[in-house]
Amino acid sequence: MKHAYLILAHHEFALLQTLIGCLDDARNDIYVHIDRKVRELPELHARQARLTVLERRVDIRWADYSMVEAEFALFGAALRDGPHAYYHLLSGVDLPLKSQDRIHAFFEEHAGREFIGYTLTEMTPETVRRMQRWHLFPRHFNRRRDLYSAVRSVCLRCQELLGIKRNRGIVFTKGSQWVSLTEAMVQYILGQEDQVRKTFSHTFVPDECVMQTLCWNSPFRERLYSTASDGEGCMRLIGWRGSELVDWSAADYGTLAASPALFARKFNSSDPEFIQRIVALSK
Repeated sequence: MKHAYLILAHHEFALLQTLIGCLDDARNDIYVHIDRKVRELPELHARQARLTVLERRVDIRWADYSMVEAEFALFGAALRDGPHAYYHLLSGVDLPLKSQDRIHAFFEEHAGREFIGYTLTEMTPETVRRMQRWHLFPRHFNRRRDLYSAVRSVCLRCQELLGIKRNRGIVFTKGSQWVSLTEAMVQYILGQEDQVRKTFSHTFVPDECVMQTLCWNSPFRERLYSTASDGEGCMRLIGWRGSELVDWSAADYGTLAASPALFARKFNSSDPEFIQRIVALSK
């Protein structure tokens, strides 16, 4: 059965084409969502895989529910073309670290498992509050010192003083938004879309909690591959340096080559020779 690769992209389109080239296999279908803010769409192509660039595009804003909307659009498009053995959510600046033969063999070996990363130790009271308060003007979270942020801060303070909490009774969990899911799990999350919108709209950075929370509060929790760490759970090597997400560079090649992870993020196109060395790992 085919695999579906779902890619969220907004820049670095040469690197996006490189990623598509690494995934270009007759056993794959590739779906790309390009942020609606991009005016001139890149020319993308695949020779063996079926490539679909979504026509309905979402204007994605940092920390806003719009990121979840774009993810659901990708899952929905791929599910309509299904069935697929697995649905892999990637960003346009990710690259595989293993060949398609090895990736397909891995998921066949672990068929039925859900690959969702969890950072259970980071579910602090502050993180939970992000999901239980109404955050006004969510499309303007990146504005820190203007009228939007001032009004939002006052509103959050009032909710705290008045003891206002939404989403009571839900066990929230957190982790990476980049996942690999079975057909059954994708059907389940799309069936919950209305409830997801009600629960997570006007929260802060919901994309870090949606998949984790849905799975944790469902029978699919028993199918999780691992909760030992975020990276192991989703089989991705993500370039965190403390709390900062940085791009991989040539100095990291040894770490990337030795990793058991199937995918890594994130890269940039500033060092083509390094990118080609990573591409060679996927051949």
